[in-house]
Amino acid sequence: MPDPVWVVGAGGLLGRGLVSVLKSRGHDVLTSSIPWNDAAAAKAALAAGAEQLRTLADGRPWVIAWCAGAGVTGTSQSELDSELEVFKATLDSVAEILCTPGSAPGRFFLASSAGGVYAGAPDPPYTEESTPQPLAPYGFAKLAAEQAVTGFAATSGTRVLIGRVANLYGPGQNLAKPQGLISVFAKAYLTGQPVSVYVSLDTLRDYIFIDDAAALIADCIDRLSGSDVVTGQAVTKIIATQRADTIGALIGACKTVFKRRPRIVLGASPYAKAQAHDLRLRSVVWTELDNRPFTPLPVGIDATVRDMQTLRSASGSL
Repeated sequence: MPDPVWVVGAGGLLGRGLVSVLKSRGHDVLTSSIPWNDAAAAKAALAAGAEQLRTLADGRPWVIAWCAGAGVTGTSQSELDSELEVFKATLDSVAEILCTPGSAPGRFFLASSAGGVYAGAPDPPYTEESTPQPLAPYGFAKLAAEQAVTGFAATSGTRVLIGRVANLYGPGQNLAKPQGLISVFAKAYLTGQPVSVYVSLDTLRDYIFIDDAAALIADCIDRLSGSDVVTGQAVTKIIATQRADTIGALIGACKTVFKRRPRIVLGASPYAKAQAHDLRLRSVVWTELDNRPFTPLPVGIDATVRDMQTLRSASGSL
């Protein structure tokens, strides 16, 4: 029987996608409702979740997939500090509850951000061997979380996977968060509103559809059980299509789907300086897992728009 998995952040785009994939593969999946706006209550709820996972595992190996995090490039330092504090407290709880002497081994997946950690790095395309160089507090927070979970791996004996995820998109993206250009374009198409773009149209990004990202991450979590991964090791893997598109090409793909060009307004933003111009990505870790078809951009955009149309029909707004 596949190991039980606790998905933290199951309400977000990545978390929901991963829950779906894991359930389809026969995993018992645990999710938790976490009061993220109250740090003390969040820590208590997460400690309770670790207890629930121990009960569910019942002596078997276990998996935790951390897909939580409300931070974006413009998130304040205090909010990011609070998120990191809660994450570190959870690692302490997991070590105390699930990593006791004689307990079954565990695996831990942390969703990080390729764009956040490589934003200021030279010489793209970036690989797992590239030295991270964040530009914004968001990227530094992601890097700090990576460092925390690497330390957790070494002290607890847990095998850890750090997934540096490219630009994720697809049905179910949180439209209230100021991120996800594809979802922003789709919403603008449905509402007739223009889109403000704060970076040049030749800016390069790697856009990965949620279903593809979730399936790749699930395969990586399985791969973490391999005999070549030692107890207490942290493996970093880029989760991307490894194909970069310009924003201009993205606009062209949207035009193909929408049957008209999105209304674009070029503007300025203080956050633009924290955005890399070229974020091409290339993985050199577990490359055999990357040999798969990825959803073409127009197909993924169309699925995103259809989901929004369904939501709009059900609620009357976006």
